[in-house]
Amino acid sequence: MATEQTEELTVEAKRQQGCDPSLPLTPSVLDVPPWTPGTRDRTLDVLEEHEKVEAVAMDEGLRGLLTTLKQAARLEEELDCTSPAVAKDDEKDGEEEEEKEEKEDKQVELVVKPKAQVLPKEEKKETKKPDTPVKNKSEKIKQELAVEPSTEIPQSGEEAQIDTSNTMLKRGGERRDSRFGLQRQGSTEGLTHYRPELEIESEKSDKMWELMSSYLGQDIKSIQRQVVNNVEYKLGKTRFNFDIHACYMATAYSLRDRLLESWNDTNNHFYAKDPKRVYYLSMEFLLGRLMQNVLINTDLQASYKEALMDLGYKMEEIYEEEVDPALGNGGLGRLAACFLDSLATLDYPAWGYGIRYNYGIFKQRIENGYQVEIPDYWLAKGNPWEIERTDVKMPIPMYGKTVKYWEHGVERVRWEPGETIIAMAYDTPIPGYNTFNCNNLRLWKSCPTSEFDFNLFNTGNYFGAIKARQRAEYISSVLYPNDSSMEGKELRLKQEYFFSAATIKDIIRRFKKIPSHTWDMLLSKVAVQLNDTHPAIASIEFLRILVDEEKLTWEQAWIITSQTFAYTNHTVLPEALEKWSVDLMTKLLPRHMEIIYLVNHFFLEKVKNKYSNDYERISRMSFIEESKPKMIRM
Repeated sequence: MATEQTEELTVEAKRQQGCDPSLPLTPSVLDVPPWTPGTRDRTLDVLEEHEKVEAVAMDEGLRGLLTTLKQAARLEEELDCTSPAVAKDDEKDGEEEEEKEEKEDKQVELVVKPKAQVLPKEEKKETKKPDTPVKNKSEKIKQELAVEPSTEIPQSGEEAQIDTSNTMLKRGGERRDSRFGLQRQGSTEGLTHYRPELEIESEKSDKMWELMSSYLGQDIKSIQRQVVNNVEYKLGKTRFNFDIHACYMATAYSLRDRLLESWNDTNNHFYAKDPKRVYYLSMEFLLGRLMQNVLINTDLQASYKEALMDLGYKMEEIYEEEVDPALGNGGLGRLAACFLDSLATLDYPAWGYGIRYNYGIFKQRIENGYQVEIPDYWLAKGNPWEIERTDVKMPIPMYGKTVKYWEHGVERVRWEPGETIIAMAYDTPIPGYNTFNCNNLRLWKSCPTSEFDFNLFNTGNYFGAIKARQRAEYISSVLYPNDSSMEGKELRLKQEYFFSAATIKDIIRRFKKIPSHTWDMLLSKVAVQLNDTHPAIASIEFLRILVDEEKLTWEQAWIITSQTFAYTNHTVLPEALEKWSVDLMTKLLPRHMEIIYLVNHFFLEKVKNKYSNDYERISRMSFIEESKPKMIRM
């Protein structure tokens, strides 16, 4: 068919030249080889070149011949596209694409539909792969499943049927080995990892789930992209001033963002399951450098090392840019930090509480051969690991007086404080090793109720205008201030009560957040562990809130308190056991002093009943030391 059409076009071209149609075209007219389908590309090239060289000499007939031949070439090209050979090649290519899609579908072996049901082993049925490949995998991927390599997972089907002896479905169930176990198997590259969709009622949850459903990528390019974005959008730098410290900050922010995904999912999981929670109170947390610990716990050290090496930075040099948080001093603080790591690794729902000190005790330098101490301002370049919680603030009353009144036939006491300090929360995620669980360390910073007195400022009393602010900020300024003076002792007691009271308020707030909770359930939902005697005042604050603010009876409040608190003793040396003067406690915390007297009275009554008239023993076991001045044995 194509040959007959070509011959007709050639005859027409001869007529336009005024030649005999029975004679062949002369080479002088158009020096090209006989035109065949296999030579159409070369023929067009020759025609184009000839058209450029002899355009002036060509007459109208020759121009028409060129146009006709080009039309013939296009026609032949169209005919080739519809020929059986080409159709056969297209069919072969289509089969190869279908085989490729089927292979991609087989790689989706660790993903199941949301709300997957776990069936007993005897009811398991073999699922069949659909005949047509799934084109939109995002409709199928909704939950992430962590399994051992030997566990078999159905690839598709109406209902996902899984043997969960070695598996963990992120929607409920156990939380061990979820995302990180899935990544270690190396078979999920290129897949979208979806976050757990918990059963929490919320009108905004559907849209929020759509926007926040997937995790940050763990591949090299995703890590590099986030680090570079942090450099520009969080640090305000460019590639021209991207120094080693900026690289550390950007890397730390990218790791913190990944921790926050686990942190939020963990909190939502515990809120939905409502387990008993552990709260660990300590004046110190000697955390050490966090970056390497986070990389090891999350199994991302190798990925980050390769990603940053490709950007021109060594991981070892970046580690050296981190400053140790000056939140602890010795064994007490290191023990507290290890407890937090262990609780997270063992999947306990636990939070740590402490103080966000601006300065550690000191830093040491050698000048002129002598050791000198200088303030350790560890926050000078910022802390990329913490999250400032401006929405979590607790009012902490101090000083003042107490007033008795009657309510429904019961004598009550109201504390009217003379000064109030604000405790603002700073959160640091604490990841566990080889687990999805991510707990929290909440540190409190002291803030004034108002920034400064505007009236005093306008009168020229500038120091008086900021006096209240300075008094408040002193509380969380220094770890272990010198207590050799009365002012130092008062500041130390302020520190202990400040973070203990803020923590107790936060614990009770979280307990009351669930409407179904009653005070009888508190024993099964809250456990408070005190690290040494520093936070011992927390038990008295807990009693005060239950009796004075929540209006519980004394008997009920005492049973709850005595069975909620536990205490870790670090030494039995008398000089290491903390004592506070009765006068100082009465001045700073008048209502707590009254409760301490009341608790001591009931306790000594039990001692008398058991040991009769052994007054020496009664004196030794009393909370109040009969010395000059009288002291409270914390």
